[in-house]
Amino acid sequence: MPLDGSVAGGGPDRGKQISATGCVCGVGSVGGATGVGVGGPGGKQLSAKKSLKLSSLADDMIGPPSATGSHHEEPFRARLHHLFAQIEREFELLHAENLSLQEKLEAVAGTPRDPMVGERLLPLQDSYEVDGTVNKSFKSKLGSAGSKVKASHKIRAQTSRIVSSFKAQSVVSSLVREFCGHKDGVWQVSTKTGQPIIGTASADHSACIWGIDTGRCLLQYTGHSGSVNSIKFHHSRDLVLTGSGDATAHIWQAAVNWEIPARKGHSSEEELDDEDEPYEEKERIDVLRTPICEFSGPGGHTSVVVAADWLPGGDQVITASWDRTAILWDVETREPLQPLCGHDHELTHASAHQSQRLVVTASRDSTFRLWDFRDPIPAVSVFQGHTESVTSTVFTRDDKVVSGSDDRSVKVWELRNMRSALTTIRTDSAVNRLAVSAGGVIAIPHDNRHIRLFDLNGQRIARLPRTSRQGHRRMVSSVAWTEDISSTVCNLFSSGFDRRVLGWAVCLPPKDN
Repeated sequence: MPLDGSVAGGGPDRGKQISATGCVCGVGSVGGATGVGVGGPGGKQLSAKKSLKLSSLADDMIGPPSATGSHHEEPFRARLHHLFAQIEREFELLHAENLSLQEKLEAVAGTPRDPMVGERLLPLQDSYEVDGTVNKSFKSKLGSAGSKVKASHKIRAQTSRIVSSFKAQSVVSSLVREFCGHKDGVWQVSTKTGQPIIGTASADHSACIWGIDTGRCLLQYTGHSGSVNSIKFHHSRDLVLTGSGDATAHIWQAAVNWEIPARKGHSSEEELDDEDEPYEEKERIDVLRTPICEFSGPGGHTSVVVAADWLPGGDQVITASWDRTAILWDVETREPLQPLCGHDHELTHASAHQSQRLVVTASRDSTFRLWDFRDPIPAVSVFQGHTESVTSTVFTRDDKVVSGSDDRSVKVWELRNMRSALTTIRTDSAVNRLAVSAGGVIAIPHDNRHIRLFDLNGQRIARLPRTSRQGHRRMVSSVAWTEDISSTVCNLFSSGFDRRVLGWAVCLPPKDN
């Protein structure tokens, strides 16, 4: 959730990393009798306490010693060997069944399995701790079974890499720009049609405008007293709309000076202050402190404003808040026109249609609502389908709605049918503020630091590279496509809580362009 005005530090990474450790049964000779132990890849010897427990268990199974102790021991040894043979067969059956199910899933999804899946599985022979008293045939049987599993995993991993390399040739993506300067996590990145600039909203209480080609910060806005949670450019004018944890939304002038000197900043406007502390020693950044108008006061929000957007024409804006309401505002009078009530929990996002007076609001109540302002009496439709908080909702060019959720799914909806989704995309991590390109490519930012691309039919297109040198180091909070700018090499931008904004060059197949 975006930070309110009282919190200045970066929020924790909400990314969830799942690790699995397995343990299997092994055979050992303890106290002269055969017992059951637990072996794992991390430890090779049992503690004295566990040895005593296993010795006691073995004594109970074998009974008190007698003149013919070895004669009494044989039936139990044979019984244990029989039981372990059954366990081994069960493991082999389960492994074969898992491989069969995995192949079926890959056939349905139409994409190869991630090679890392095979690498996370431990070979069976590395997880067994076999004592020398066990007969050689049983030991060799375990070793041969483990070798088969290891060889199978190795072959599948190599095959997956080969298939992935062929598939990757159709989509080429690379990191081109890095925009650094924010002192806390970046909640949202936004692009402006027709100009090579991007805007960023950060938890450090500031919003910035950056030049795409240079990677420099051209203007910094510091008019909010809380975390800046959203940023949107006006469609045709040099204006920016931001929402903040101080329970307000601001509109401010976004006129930038493209020829900022390297060592000395200047501005002809009184609102610009170039004496603020710069991000870099060799550059001075214009700083704007005063908004053109502020949306607050009676009838306004009483809690954090998490999102704000322009309606077509730019004469009205919509804001969404933690106070469970959205508000339609008049830009000229700065007065609230209509509160939008109905959600049961805090709102998480709001966005407007590009050309029609339609608005969608998302909430932690696992629903999102479509508000239709084309008629004098607004109509509302409720979309239910997610099981957890809906984190973002955006319109597409062909009048669909794409929603993302903490339930790790993305759904594509038809505006005229709110009963069921047209497409459901299942992912492995919570989804944050997504974006849809003009060609219908969905960019999905995740808590687990990944960014994935899908089409509107649910087919996976690509996953952007993420290594120690590329990609985000913490959760990816937002993505944004840029359209109709031939002068720049970046067409996709992402922001994260590692305080960075990244510019990507994504070359899609002709059918997706």
